Amino acid sequence: MSNPQDELCPPPSEDDELTLPRASINKIIKELVPCVRVANESRELLLNCCSEFIHLISSEANEVCNVRNKKTINAEHVLEALDRLGFKDYKQEAEAVLNDCKEVAAKRRRQSTRLENLGIPEEELLRQQQELFAKAREEQAQEEQQQWMSMQASSVQQSRQMQEDDDEDDDDY
Repeated sequence: MSNPQDELCPPPSEDDELTLPRASINKIIKELVPCVRVANESRELLLNCCSEFIHLISSEANEVCNVRNKKTINAEHVLEALDRLGFKDYKQEAEAVLNDCKEVAAKRRRQSTRLENLGIPEEELLRQQQELFAKAREEQAQEEQQQWMSMQASSVQQSRQMQEDDDEDDDDY
């Protein structure tokens, strides 16, 4: 008689290298059900289910790719595989994730090309930045020195005023 445990969590095989990281599955579980404890065998089962799901979708996407005489599986192939396998409910969310990924990639491209489009080597930009910092420090030091000199002049003037006031008071006696 076979062990039900072996059916839920098959023994390790050569394909074990093709599983998701356990830490990732644990993180997903913790995010989705933070107040529930999940047994290790349930975690293993979820890990196997996730791996099998990915294998199923990628195999079907590969089939779609082959039918279209393409050599690279792209997002459209994966979305069609979801349709073919009856996972239409997942398709909308998958498309949303795809759009998010495209936006992030476009933003990265724009940021990297801005620097490249300047036509100025990175070393030159760094040198210019250091010059600007040095100039700002120098201006700040000059401003502080002017404030100090102004305070000194004010203090000297105040001292003279006090001295004059004292002299006037002496004259009154």
